[in-house]
Amino acid sequence: MICCLTAVFHAKPAFARQRVDLIVAHGTVVTMDGTRRILDDGAIAVQGDAIAAVDSNANIDARYASDKVIDARGGLVLPGLINAHTHMSMSLFRGLADDLSLDDWLNKYIFPAEHRYVTRDFVTWSTRLSMLEMLRGGTTTVADMYYFEEDVAAAMKAAGMRGVLGETLIGFPSPDSATPAAALTYTESFVKHWKGDPLITPAVAPHSIYTCPETLLKDAAALAQRDQAPLLIHVAEAPFELEKSRHDHGLTPVQYLSRIGVLAPNVLGAHCIWLDQADVRTLAHFDVGCSYNPSSNMKTAAGLMPAVELLAAGVAVGIGTDGAASNNNQDMFEEMDLAAKEQKFSRMDPKALSAAQVVEMATITGARALHLERQVGSLEVGKKADLIVVDTGAAHATPMYDVYSAIVYALKSSDVRTTVVGGKVLMEDRRMLTLDEPAILEKAAEYAKQIHASFGTRKSPAGR
Repeated sequence: MICCLTAVFHAKPAFARQRVDLIVAHGTVVTMDGTRRILDDGAIAVQGDAIAAVDSNANIDARYASDKVIDARGGLVLPGLINAHTHMSMSLFRGLADDLSLDDWLNKYIFPAEHRYVTRDFVTWSTRLSMLEMLRGGTTTVADMYYFEEDVAAAMKAAGMRGVLGETLIGFPSPDSATPAAALTYTESFVKHWKGDPLITPAVAPHSIYTCPETLLKDAAALAQRDQAPLLIHVAEAPFELEKSRHDHGLTPVQYLSRIGVLAPNVLGAHCIWLDQADVRTLAHFDVGCSYNPSSNMKTAAGLMPAVELLAAGVAVGIGTDGAASNNNQDMFEEMDLAAKEQKFSRMDPKALSAAQVVEMATITGARALHLERQVGSLEVGKKADLIVVDTGAAHATPMYDVYSAIVYALKSSDVRTTVVGGKVLMEDRRMLTLDEPAILEKAAEYAKQIHASFGTRKSPAGR
């Protein structure tokens, strides 16, 4: 009798389902893992902030149970999109100065506007506005460069979004630092404060070679290396930068950064447009990540990134929106569509930069560009549970013959219905859970009135 009872006791756990914190069920799971598995009726089990299992819905249902289940029926379950370059705190400058060259846009409008308006309060509300737009559109990780990055980090932490956040260093007085030396001190404190945070990766962000003297660039690189932090910098963005670099240093921007010891595997170069073949090889040699920002580059006529050549050389190229002041949105679905079409059109080659490659750039390759591929970018056991559910039932998404083509060429940011970061649901069925949307929009309207009064911009029909 005792033997029989023992047998029953040992057999019972085999039928018990493991309790987890969240299950996303009955979706088409696009894993972006090493084999690029797609599960037609798939599910994901989440424990804490990490993925516990990715499998067929039947297998997940048999093995796991949760009080919280998200029904993804009729949708794709994707890794959260990775915005590889933006300036979130510039969203309150959206539409302030359009149809200008990059140098005029910066020097005649943006730098003066920043000097006048950028405060800790401005940065906090502008960051919230950007997060509202991005989380609604399926972006879960963002690489950001701006001022008062401590406040950016605090706002992102409160909202539950993931970020690689770079405090901007520049060679003249900035909104948060009177001198470059003060900016370095602020940056060092910022990096130490946030290092090791599960959501926030603090970074060092010298603006560019044309706004930072060589000593500041070297000091920034040394700080990043010493604290094992990422370094974010605009690289070879516009013709004037290339001309200035050749005039001042006799080198291309990439060659100059290499010569002074800035390039390293911790570097993410934004734009990387004006490159020659030697530059491409140099970026690959140093394992530098790059961000492709098609909307912003086209709008400012900055040029075309040689994304195909960079990828062929082994450079990790992610996709970024740039800031809303130069785009004028932070819509990663739009950027994916434009990234593919811009490369095809410029080469008159419809096979250039396939839809599958572009989805990789917005997910796993973008994670690699940010050196976060072990944490995010694909739906795999042990990685952070950053995922989105995207509706596929709208007319513009029907029929769907190829998942990657649908993501890049048909689906819209408005199709995103649920956003999860680190296992925490930030938006469910299009309802924001961690951001006060009415308060954010009201505050944005207040700031817009102030800025309009100073710069004489045209009012929108809504008066905002």
